[in-house]
Amino acid sequence: MSVKTSGGKLRRRGLPITAYLFMLPTLVLVAVFFVVPVVLIGLISLTDMSSATGLRAPGFVGLENYRRILTHPSAAEIAWATVFYVAVTLVLFNVGLALLVALLTTHVPRRAGFFFRALWLLPRLTPVVVYISMWKYIAAPEPYGIINHHILVPLFGVQGANLLGDAPWVFVVVTNGLIGASFGMIIFTSAIESIPRDQMNAALVDGCGVWQRIRYVIIPWLKWPLLFVTTYQTLSLLTSFEYILVLTEGAYGTRVWSLWAYQVALSNYFGNFQYGFGSALAVMLVVVGIAASFVYLRFFRFGELVQEPKIEDQ
Repeated sequence: MSVKTSGGKLRRRGLPITAYLFMLPTLVLVAVFFVVPVVLIGLISLTDMSSATGLRAPGFVGLENYRRILTHPSAAEIAWATVFYVAVTLVLFNVGLALLVALLTTHVPRRAGFFFRALWLLPRLTPVVVYISMWKYIAAPEPYGIINHHILVPLFGVQGANLLGDAPWVFVVVTNGLIGASFGMIIFTSAIESIPRDQMNAALVDGCGVWQRIRYVIIPWLKWPLLFVTTYQTLSLLTSFEYILVLTEGAYGTRVWSLWAYQVALSNYFGNFQYGFGSALAVMLVVVGIAASFVYLRFFRFGELVQEPKIEDQ
């Protein structure tokens, strides 16, 4: 709520109690399902809790689990694999391809655009096991694999190989990227459709080409959606691992940080579930995610996005 001061300018009052009451359910949900679990995981990460030591009386080890992470022989390799996976998938698919599909489907006849976007939603609607099994069948060695049996061997005479083992990151990025692109496509399409027609028509009258309309009219209107999609998809890629788990189980150098945490804490082949060590891995992901969010807020100039219209200061 804003009131006028003696100088004629507007000054914002504090939010009334009703506003805080409306926000209370959301604050409770965030506290219960995010803050409390993070605190508990942080506490467990300071112990040696595991299935070997027992769950009732874990020993306090301080920062020992974090020291183990920093000195672990696989930590650097897994960290770089995670950075590569998140960066490439985000740029090429979750943001890049999503924005491209949104731009293309909003510049064709409406029914054609709707049909094309519906096709992009099919991978997201398909169960994970079915979706990844299809990709495994595509990449399988000859005579079973579609690429080997129908393309490489008959057309190029190349001996059939295990494509998943030869190019694992190609399939990891593509399988995850096609899923992520559909989410951004919906957000960007909605934002593009909401741009006032007057601005688009004015750009056409001024003689703007397609690229100029995209750069100077459409992209400025997409700052909020770009911030949301980039932040959300970065956090999603950092913490999700189910597609990699079903596709490679982390083999061929495709183990990412979240999958490492899961395998250490909840899926250990030797039966020793290291809850303390796995919790420390998870806490580091939370810290990285929060840091990335602040970087995005600064990069997209979040402060300017939430500023009130200057006309109210007159």
